Amino acid sequence: MPLYEYLCLDCERRFERLRSASASDGAACDCGSDHTRRLISLFAAHSKGNGGGKSLGGGGCGSCGGGHCSSCSCH
Repeated sequence: MPLYEYLCLDCERRFERLRSASASDGAACDCGSDHTRRLISLFAAHSKGNGGGKSLGGGGCGSCGGGHCSSCSCH
């Protein structure tokens, strides 16, 4: 089951919930509010195989093709 990150729009608390993909749209906050929004979560994974350290996704320059976009922090 995937882990989703949410923001409560009433108490402004960020929280995570394990939810099925079909039920990912909403989750209740611990404050009792159902006024929540699912956030886009970023992740990073690194592999140390034959090619040395490689970033496998979720940020850095892997998504922009080598550090040439305006959102890349590697240039």
